[in-house]
Amino acid sequence: QPAKQLSRRLHRKAKAAKMFPRPVNSLRPVVHSQTVKYNSKLRFGRGFTLAELKEAAVPKRLAPTIGVTVDHRRKNRTVEGFQANVQRLKEYMSKLAVFPSKSKKHLPQEVSKEEFAALKQAKGALLPIRRTAAVETRKISEADKKTHAYGELRNARGHARIAGKLKIRREKN
Repeated sequence: QPAKQLSRRLHRKAKAAKMFPRPVNSLRPVVHSQTVKYNSKLRFGRGFTLAELKEAAVPKRLAPTIGVTVDHRRKNRTVEGFQANVQRLKEYMSKLAVFPSKSKKHLPQEVSKEEFAALKQAKGALLPIRRTAAVETRKISEADKKTHAYGELRNARGHARIAGKLKIRREKN
């Protein structure tokens, strides 16, 4: 409904103004989707694992307070995914600017009052997913056009299937 669309947009705008200069969205990990059909697709996950936070030197209790989501149930299944998310956390922490606090403990990311006034609000997804081409493309050569890949594979499967019979036949002769 057009009126609902307008009210949602105004609500998002009001929320962003209320949260200023904090980002509207939290930082989320990049994960692979489930099932064979979608597991090649990257998407945002629910939260970073405790191991990822530990590797990136982000305390698990501090993470939600600085806009990093945490999911204690998620498991790291690949080293590549683990390292990518740790790198993502480190990049976020390098860009992070924390408001000056009144406590005695100060974070290294804290900014002065002058720098704080000049900050701008991050809109949209924090550190969007970078998709890279997995396969290099090239032109089809004349040699490629002359080969019959399907036929060659079919012959190879056939030879593999009767390899035992051929071996016995050769031993008899």
